[in-house]
Amino acid sequence: MSRYQRSAELFQRAQASLAGGVSSNVRALAQPPLYFRSAAGTQLVDADENTYLDFTLSQGPMLLGHSPPAVLEFVSRTLRDGQLYGAQHELEIELAEQFQRHVPCAELARFCNSGFEAAHAAIRVARAATGRAKILRFEGHYHGWYDEALVSAAPSLEQAGPGDAPTPVLGSAGQLASASADVIVLPWNDADLLRGTLERQGSEIAAVIMEPVMCNNACIPPQPGFLQATRDFCTEHGVVLVFDEVITGFRLDLGGAQSYFGVTPDLATFGKAMANGFPIACLAGARRLMQPIADLQVNHSGTYNSNVMVTAAAYATIRELERLDYGSIHGLGETLMSGLRQRAAKAGRSVLVQGFGPVFHLAFTQRESIGDYRDCLEIDKARNSEFVDAMLDRGIRLLSRGLWYLSAAHTEADIQCALDAAEDIWSAG
Repeated sequence: MSRYQRSAELFQRAQASLAGGVSSNVRALAQPPLYFRSAAGTQLVDADENTYLDFTLSQGPMLLGHSPPAVLEFVSRTLRDGQLYGAQHELEIELAEQFQRHVPCAELARFCNSGFEAAHAAIRVARAATGRAKILRFEGHYHGWYDEALVSAAPSLEQAGPGDAPTPVLGSAGQLASASADVIVLPWNDADLLRGTLERQGSEIAAVIMEPVMCNNACIPPQPGFLQATRDFCTEHGVVLVFDEVITGFRLDLGGAQSYFGVTPDLATFGKAMANGFPIACLAGARRLMQPIADLQVNHSGTYNSNVMVTAAAYATIRELERLDYGSIHGLGETLMSGLRQRAAKAGRSVLVQGFGPVFHLAFTQRESIGDYRDCLEIDKARNSEFVDAMLDRGIRLLSRGLWYLSAAHTEADIQCALDAAEDIWSAG
């Protein structure tokens, strides 16, 4: 622990003034939670002056890498003229126009401060448009921590109930039982079960909401044809299809997962990579659905919505992403994924690596694939934690849940460094 002594001291001090010593429950999982002083490109420096090669990218936002000069300079220059007007400014129009150019569903957009706000707005819009109450979601998908969203995001097998009719499970103390009253939960990637549910209850369902890639648990890709089938079922039954692209948006492709897979939802939410670490999110969608917001029938408000700092960051980030070679980042990530598989096999380790170049998952499991949330429950989390800790000691920072993120700043040398560290761990037993 002497390597992390200063972080441990700061964490002990923090517990006297911060609930749990942190400002997000996820950050309390590391022991001790690390404190950082600086970041640039792919490198992080902590309070003990340890340097790390970063594959967490702050839970995904830093698609351009840490502290990209073009973004920081544009934000700094823009802020000199003002920070918050409580009114409109031209840059938010230009940002919305960027969304229209690149995101297939984005006929109109509204900006807010976090992904869960955007998801909440999407559900409200869907209910207003359809006059229906129920929301259909999938086990293991995450759409934020507000009451109605935090349902069956990470249930135990005992709580989850039958595989073909999952029990809606609340995720937090303090949630009212009524939070799940209008939520239908299904397993991911089962088109037949989804079709049958919509045939029986479609007239009650306002929206189907999903991560188009199940990034929050094992980075599970959609089965071939599943997204298009969902699109067709929703159209047939007048249900609003919502893609939660808070992670996949701008990461898989400039137009998000909907562009990457060629399936256009009615509404989509964005956050994380759209501003490279600045706190902004977006609800974008078809004009017919967004019009009730424009007509002030649906309330969508916020003092800090589209403030100058975050709008400038998002505009500058997307401008940089317009120049990004997405093929390169996909290729580099595929090289890392393939290398991890090869090094694990060489050492006789049962490791499953799945996902996409810019975001993928490494799991310690005997399974050859993970296709839904319940498959995730077979992952050996203890072995994963040991691996993450061992990588950290070798200067490679990973997320405890096994998700790896790549940025435009990562190089072939970074990939080789990560592979060598993994091989060293696995070879040592």
